[in-house]
Amino acid sequence: MFNRAVLAEALTAAVQSPQVSAITTRQEETGMWGGNFLAYQPSEKEGIEELGTVAQYRRLLQLGIPTATRPFRVADRVMFRSLSRDEDPLLNGEFADAIDEDPETAEPYRNLIRDGVCAALAEAGREDDPRLRGAAHKTMSAVSAFLRSPLSADPFIKKSGSWQLHPDAAPPSWLSLATLSAMPSLQRERAGFVDRLSQYLAQPVVSRSFSVAVGKRTHRPIYLLFGDPIELDPKAKGLPKDIPLALHFIDLLAGMGMPQLLTAPNASAGFARLLEDIDADGVWHPKNLRSQPKPSTPLTYHCWPIAPDDGELASRQADITFRLARIAKQLGWRLEYS
Repeated sequence: MFNRAVLAEALTAAVQSPQVSAITTRQEETGMWGGNFLAYQPSEKEGIEELGTVAQYRRLLQLGIPTATRPFRVADRVMFRSLSRDEDPLLNGEFADAIDEDPETAEPYRNLIRDGVCAALAEAGREDDPRLRGAAHKTMSAVSAFLRSPLSADPFIKKSGSWQLHPDAAPPSWLSLATLSAMPSLQRERAGFVDRLSQYLAQPVVSRSFSVAVGKRTHRPIYLLFGDPIELDPKAKGLPKDIPLALHFIDLLAGMGMPQLLTAPNASAGFARLLEDIDADGVWHPKNLRSQPKPSTPLTYHCWPIAPDDGELASRQADITFRLARIAKQLGWRLEYS
């Protein structure tokens, strides 16, 4: 049972959030944000001044802004163009300088951009658009080939004294998982791939510092997935250490159904543990909740938090109550509201 008033508060806070105006007013005439596609956070080293188009687009989706409004319409134009072979330098986003330096890196960089764009467009409900379907199938084919190859067991190579991802490795990412989770028709068409992916994501996560090389440049990715990213805290009776990240991962698995969620031991255990703190009134209410759980990574910017922490207990409970109810509904559970 979930409390309807708390769920309504989360949604109301989202739609009325001053963040909406702050995001939409920073959108450029091109439809992009910050002149880039994939930035999760500003980076002086990489010349990134603000969050990118994919993150802000997905944030507006999570805040409940209708997809027929102007911010989405103008962003859709540039994002659908990015899925094509249009050679406009604008579509190279944050990788424009790297591509100018080495034109042979254009395709790898554009593929990174396409992964992010696919996730955003899929979550916006554009599943039936043939441009999105074609790009999504291409991404899933690359991940599928990786899962079938020996590289899935050991995707790293040592180069110049440090670890790098093998150039032929195409592991799943948070973005490709989000695309698949939001496209039920793609899941049905590639059922065998979904099963292999869920088995891969159920394994203990690889913990290793590494970089990805594209041409002469390298970058350290935070978006790749090498297993179940949820770490449970034995001191907190098995609660996930990073609750926003755990809820995001569980939400994506739930979008693919109960079998996929049950396959990942930490995800299923973390979900069950969070449900234990739902009180008799249908509200997530652990003991000693002094503040809203904090994320440890910018990966969850787009979905956390929806309701800002205003110092009141209800605002600290709203997001997790809402997320647990959403996950339960995705799993096909019959929800009761008080």
